[in-house]
Amino acid sequence: MAHIGERVTLTILREQPFGLFLDAGGDLGEVLLPRREMPTKWEIGGEVEVFLYCDSEDRPVATLKHPKVMPEEFGYLEVLAITGVGAFLDWGLPKDLLLPFREQREKLEVGKSYVVHVHVDPETKRIVASRRLSRYFDKVPAVYAEGEEVDLQLYGKTDLGYKAIINNTHSGVLFANQVFRRLRAGERTKGFVMLVRPDGKIDLSLYETGKAGTETLETRIDIELEKRGGFWALCDSSSPEEIYAALGVSKKVFKKATGALFKKRRITIGKDGIRRA
Repeated sequence: MAHIGERVTLTILREQPFGLFLDAGGDLGEVLLPRREMPTKWEIGGEVEVFLYCDSEDRPVATLKHPKVMPEEFGYLEVLAITGVGAFLDWGLPKDLLLPFREQREKLEVGKSYVVHVHVDPETKRIVASRRLSRYFDKVPAVYAEGEEVDLQLYGKTDLGYKAIINNTHSGVLFANQVFRRLRAGERTKGFVMLVRPDGKIDLSLYETGKAGTETLETRIDIELEKRGGFWALCDSSSPEEIYAALGVSKKVFKKATGALFKKRRITIGKDGIRRA
């Protein structure tokens, strides 16, 4: 038995001019996979993997596409429009995702992106988004080992530093005096648990235990770019002597660090030097 908000494999029952009907069972019964969404190869009785959601008329419908954020997850989505019922977000499906006014914390702007929680509304059974993130953090106290590596998504800033979602379940803080690069809302990064306090609050770091507060080569390059206004005439074509004089490392180590920064989309690499992305 399938439910709205799930990605499931369903049996193809029959074809109609407007698409294929799939067997979702239970309360959903037969669900339409629109013709524009049909796979190139299929057969009656065969199976197809789909995501289930509701169309603009609140009818269950299937799609082969993957939403940018699955229900019960947090994500960073762009506002496409604001109407009388709320904001509509781009989540990668034919029907945009509704962020109702009651689930908003501030005035939103079209074209800007925000961290939201996606879930199935228990009353309407529609998939919606919420900016009231704290409602959806796990209420069970976190159990993390000191130094444990975790996945982080940044979602806000405080006087202490940056708020981050940990492993899609809990919230923690990256202290500003231990952050040596620019961070942006919605950014995903690896981090480390430094401490789980008795009150349940979690201290985080971008560095492994024992290395927090030290300047890695990536951090040093980032800081130097900041000082130089976003451009540094040091790159792959620079001589090993130039690189060593500037950073005290080999050209191989330098290229590894700039390659990592490039993959993280923090810099661009040109023939004349490196730039902030």
